Amino acid sequence: MNTHHTTIKLSLSLITVATVLGACSSTQTLENHNGMSSPESLSYEDIQWGALNPARGDNSPRAGNLWGDRTGSGASGFLVQFVDGFSSPPHIHNITYRGVVINGLVHNDDPEAENMWLPAGSFWTQPAGDVHITSAQGQFNLAYIEIDEGPYLVQPTDEAFESGDISINVDESNLVWLDASSISWVDLPTHGGAASGAKIAWLWGDPQDDQPSGSLVKLPAGFTAQIHTQAPNFRAVVIQGAIDLHQDQGTGAQRLGTGSYFGSEGPTTHRVVATGNGEHLLYIRADGRYEIAD
Repeated sequence: MNTHHTTIKLSLSLITVATVLGACSSTQTLENHNGMSSPESLSYEDIQWGALNPARGDNSPRAGNLWGDRTGSGASGFLVQFVDGFSSPPHIHNITYRGVVINGLVHNDDPEAENMWLPAGSFWTQPAGDVHITSAQGQFNLAYIEIDEGPYLVQPTDEAFESGDISINVDESNLVWLDASSISWVDLPTHGGAASGAKIAWLWGDPQDDQPSGSLVKLPAGFTAQIHTQAPNFRAVVIQGAIDLHQDQGTGAQRLGTGSYFGSEGPTTHRVVATGNGEHLLYIRADGRYEIAD
């Protein structure tokens, strides 16, 4: 079956800017939440790796779960490593997934399409049932992949079907960045002032009504941020740079480098410090609202 594959090269952030800013209001004082679930984290060095597609053996990219289980029925997020020059045969997936390039270059499109290499910090989606190939270029290629339901399966092209979704390829140069200080959610007040210097690029979803959404957060070097959330599920992946994560009082900081993860369920404040030089980039998926404060 032939499927219709559409590539959008401009950022969908343009669509969501008005929606997000329309939800802004004055801030209040965030209450102290007791009895919340314990935050979790996973350093890149502690990831357990396996084959993304075991049927291909040594020809398969490597994959490592960050949260959830990609072989189970629920939502999950995982990393995928590609060797330099990797190019998959045409195939489909049983589910739609989202991807963020962490290192190297990734191309994901119709088998006949010209290569459109997405650099680090770029975002793409792959609709369920749509025939495509995935290629990688660079000495070290790494991407974050996320699904809303599992399991994640690779299937032959003769099982292609129309899902109603469209593919999206957003080069990092086309992202629209908003000052985090301009976004203050109703009923999600900060301890202090909204963060100045941090920036947010909205990628998908609508956090305005506590719906799932995904975004990129950019922090300058040395920046300390408190990320407040009341979301029942909050997931963050370090896309660029490194952070010191302060989860529990009195236990010190945990260094999380590129490819690492931290998250929580329920009302939580994550205190992160951007370490080292240059800009630091986080991908955040939240099933509800979150806010960044100094």
